[in-house]
Parts: sequence; structure tokens; C-alpha cells
Amino acid sequence: QVYASKTFASGTTTAMTWVSRLFLTGFASTALFGPLVGRLTDSNGRKAGTLAFALLYSLGASSTKSNVLGVLLLGRVLGGIGTSLLFSAPEAWLVGEAGREGVQASLGETFGLAYAGDSIVAILAGQMAGAAAATRGPTGPFELSVGFLIMGGLLASFLWKENVAGGGSSSDGDDDTDSKPTIRDAVKVVKADPKIMLVGAMQSLFEAAMYIFVLNWPPAVSKAIAAYFSKFAAEGSTAAIGTPYGKVFSCFMACCLLGSTVFGQLTSSTKVDKEGKSKAVSTESFAVGMLSIAALAMGTATLSVGSSAPKIISALTSLPGLSAILAPLAGLKSKPGAILSVLMLSLFLFESCVGMYFPTIGTLRSKYFPDSHRSVVMNLFGIPLNAMVVTVFLSIEKLGVQGALGVSTTALAVATLCGLKLRGLVNGEKEASESK
Repeated sequence: QVYASKTFASGTTTAMTWVSRLFLTGFASTALFGPLVGRLTDSNGRKAGTLAFALLYSLGASSTKSNVLGVLLLGRVLGGIGTSLLFSAPEAWLVGEAGREGVQASLGETFGLAYAGDSIVAILAGQMAGAAAATRGPTGPFELSVGFLIMGGLLASFLWKENVAGGGSSSDGDDDTDSKPTIRDAVKVVKADPKIMLVGAMQSLFEAAMYIFVLNWPPAVSKAIAAYFSKFAAEGSTAAIGTPYGKVFSCFMACCLLGSTVFGQLTSSTKVDKEGKSKAVSTESFAVGMLSIAALAMGTATLSVGSSAPKIISALTSLPGLSAILAPLAGLKSKPGAILSVLMLSLFLFESCVGMYFPTIGTLRSKYFPDSHRSVVMNLFGIPLNAMVVTVFLSIEKLGVQGALGVSTTALAVATLCGLKLRGLVNGEKEASESK
């Protein structure tokens, strides 16, 4: 909406082709500059990387006020680089600092609390963004975000200590230069450890599925709502039926909060039995369960947006394992709201998995990604992630919403297989060590 409302010096409205190119510029920027950004972050400091994120994102948000295409493109490039920093620098700082303080064991709980807090903030931010858009127009939320970026940057500046990659001593004079991480070294590290490769694959596949979902849930939900309420229009109602995107987004964030809470409850190190043995679910096992549920939810959503959705409801409710859970849907097969109900339930379930995913992947990366190349490795796996999203975006006319969601389902299914392989490797190493 922001870019579609722009007019350039010639007075012509921005074509949808340019809107698409602006979006693709952001994803391409993240993929191209991510590894270099990660290397600089590990070498020069994670705190510095976080401050750079706040600055670049502020510039990118401010660029939305311009009607000059070049400025908008530059803003998307800066935003893409900022995204690379956002998803690597703060986490790398936290894990590095936890290692120096000797509190790595509490990282899982910390990630769970952090992402639960993110969900609450997102719900509030959605309401504030709506108010800003109502008073300042489409760019209002971006203007508002600059203030929060500045405040976040100031907090990090005053409260954080700087830390760099821990691959070597950073206080040995000339050795400091030699110990700085390189992209080539990071690639060697990934190839040398299959667990890093598997965690990275899970990251790329899940987040690609998530971004594809973000781009396609609005038209999917809008179509389902329009189909359901068309019967009222047929009965003489002339009121236009709008999709309550803001409320749907708030429900999504509430589901994310639920997911983060579930992660914290099931993986907490404080869960012990009477004999003092841990009852916590391992992060690897939790990841397999979460990815399986996410693939099932996305698959259901994919099938529900197709023309054969009523048959799908019949098939699902007839399965022995799902008949009890989905029994309430059995009577909806012939009702107009059946497809909408199944679609929304599946999307809410997937968003709950998103809430579980972020603390899960953060904990796994803290265990298996070496601190010496943490930011570089995280951004390396951003390349296939963004390549998949861009490919789907460019092919959306051929794929359609159902095809795009089908790609997400496939990615989640493959991620589940990676999770199973990772759990097998970890359990195998554990059994081998116990037998010695």
C-alpha cells in the first residue's frame, strides 16, 4: 500500500511491476550482503552490528516518505542489510555474552521469554501502527518505527558491552587480525559438521515457508471471507465485506505468544521428577514435533484454498487419528463457513508453531553454531532462504496462492526430515558417550 500510493515526478502512479521490484530488492539485498554483514559483525562487534541495524532500518523507514524511485530502491537495499543484522547481531551478542558469563544453560528459557515478549509487543505495535496510518497515512507506521529504533539503539549503546567472535584471543595484538572470521572459513565450518548443516537447513526451510505464508495469507483469507459472505450479498445486502486484517494479525500474534509459552513450559530445565531427573523435552525432539505440526497445518491450509476443500474436510474427519479432534468440523462440510473455519484454524496452528520456532532455532544455533563464525553462518543460510522466497514471488502468477502455500508445505516437510536426522545424530552421539 505504501509503494502503490506513490507518484513520481512524471505524475504517474507507481506500476505494480515496480512495487514487486521494490519488494524483491529487499530480499535480494539480504541474500547478497548477508554473509559479508555477518563477517563484519563477528569481526568488529555484535553491539556495533545491532547499532548499525537501528541506523540502517531508520534510514530505510524514512525513505518511504520519498516519491523518488531511486530513494525507495536505496531504502529497500538498506532495509535488506538491516534485516541481516537484525536476525544475527543481537542473537550473536546474547549467546556470546552468555558464554562469557557462564550462563549458557539458561539460553533456552531466555529465548522463550524474549519471543513471548516479542509477540506481546507485536500485538501492541499492530494497534499503534493502525492509529498512525489513520492519522499520517500509509507511511505513518514507518515514521513511528523510527522513534522506537532510536530508543532501542540508545538502550543497546548504554547497556551492552561489546563482544566479538570468540574464535581466538582478541587481545593478543597482531594475532587479532589473523583470528578474524572469513566467509571461506565459515563455509568450511559448515561442511565439517553435519549438525550445523542440518540446523541451518531447518532455519532456511522454515523461514522461507514463513515468508511465503506472510505474502499469501491475505489473499487466501480474503477469498475465503468473500466466498462465505457472498450469500448475504445475494440476499440483497449492498455493504462491502472487508477483511479485518488488523484483527487477524493480532490473533496471529496471540498464537505466537501461546507457542513461545509452550516452548518455555516443555523445555524448561526446572522440570524435574521426584528423583531430581530432568523431565524437560530436548530441544531437538521439540523441534521435530513443532515442524511436523507446522507441515500438517500448512498442508491443511494449502488444500483448503483449493476447489476440492469440501472433499478434504470429509477425508480428514474420516482418519482414525484425527476423527476425534476434527469431529466438530464433520457437520460443517455442507455449510458455507466450513472452508473458512478450516483455513483459519490451520493458519492459527501454524502461527503457534512460529511462536515455538524462534526460541527453538535460537537455542539450537546457540548449541551448534560456533561463536567464532556465528553471524556469518547464520547469514550464509539466509541465501537459500531468500532465493526460495524470490523464486516463489516471481512465479506467483503461475503458482497461485495454493501453489505458493504448497511450496511452503514441502519446505516444512523437508525441514521435519532434517530435524529427525539431527535428533538421530545427537541421540547416537549420546548413546556412544554413555557406553564408554
